[in-house]
Amino acid sequence: MALLIAGIDAILAPTVTPWLVRTFGNVRGILAGMVLGVIAYATFVRVGEDWSYGMMLPGLVLIGLAFSLAYGPLTIAATDGVDEAGQGLAGGLLNASVQFGGALMLAVVTAVNVIVTDDDPTGAARLDGYRAALVVPLVGVAIGAAITAAGLRRPTASAVAPSAAAVAEIRADAEAA
Repeated sequence: MALLIAGIDAILAPTVTPWLVRTFGNVRGILAGMVLGVIAYATFVRVGEDWSYGMMLPGLVLIGLAFSLAYGPLTIAATDGVDEAGQGLAGGLLNASVQFGGALMLAVVTAVNVIVTDDDPTGAARLDGYRAALVVPLVGVAIGAAITAAGLRRPTASAVAPSAAAVAEIRADAEAA
């Protein structure tokens, strides 16, 4: 129940994503989510033995908001320009890559935690392991944010010209009129 607040993305994403994408575009939405993710993970790196739930709550809220901002635009970007027959495949590849990335990240985070803890069961060693392990997703999201920010500087073909599907829809509307 304590982590339920991090699932706020399931409530916010369907309502926020359409407005976000229309107003700011996919890349800016993804970047905002990643920057919030960096901030959220950074709040947890300072974790202490005396932390209460209230001290962790801001980081949990930020994690949920980060997913709310990034995942919808990522899904749109992954399937944009894919013809209708290929939408299922594109969505499946996206979901498989998210699942694989999560599993890989969990494995690396766990390995770092075990290496730093070095079988020392004391609270201080465990805390050092947690802190070191939390740096892994922090760095991963920071790299993702840097790559996304680089995408803001260089316009892509889809940012410059409409997709083939959009052109076909415009032509169909013009012919119907």
